[in-house]
Amino acid sequence: MLGGMARYFDVHPDNPQPRLLAQVVDLLRSGGLIAYPTDSCYALGCRVGNRDGLERIREIRKLDDKHHFTLICQDFAQLGQYVQISNAVFRLVKASTPGGYTFILPATREVPRQLWHPKKRTIGVRIPSHTVTQALLAELGEPLLSSTLLLAGEDEPMTQGWEIKERLDHLLDAVIDAGECGTTMTTVVDLSGDDGPEIVRLGTGDPAPFE
Repeated sequence: MLGGMARYFDVHPDNPQPRLLAQVVDLLRSGGLIAYPTDSCYALGCRVGNRDGLERIREIRKLDDKHHFTLICQDFAQLGQYVQISNAVFRLVKASTPGGYTFILPATREVPRQLWHPKKRTIGVRIPSHTVTQALLAELGEPLLSSTLLLAGEDEPMTQGWEIKERLDHLLDAVIDAGECGTTMTTVVDLSGDDGPEIVRLGTGDPAPFE
């Protein structure tokens, strides 16, 4: 835990400043937890091996051990290191990324066990089409362990960087603000079963390819 108050980064939505992203990545590499915008909603993020960050996400969101965490990946090649993809699934996922989908797939050994869904040994993965998220992932060079910034008892995720900074100041190490963020979560598609795709949650991605 880095402690203190969250640093606030005002990042340009179309041309994110490399200097600011480098500072965010330094915080992530030091074990930091950040709030950052995606193409669906704001999310909480830390490095994949960051156990303390994982516990902090659980605490902020009041999550139980049945929650599916998501690895936010920069591209398809990176995604393929963390989940097992059959040929049939490969085409479906490739055609739908980047975009507003989270895919639940069997985790590979690259994924720490604490992140596996306890019963299914699966993990959520997604490739966002958000300029700032993509630039951050490129600078980090690895996926972000993530969870939507939806607080317990609330119906909608927070959309404003300043509001997140105000409410979660002592719980986060950084907030990236790149302008208004949406409130619609991704469409979640479970591709881990033998019976074909199962749509777990409807959201930003069109469910048609998986029905």
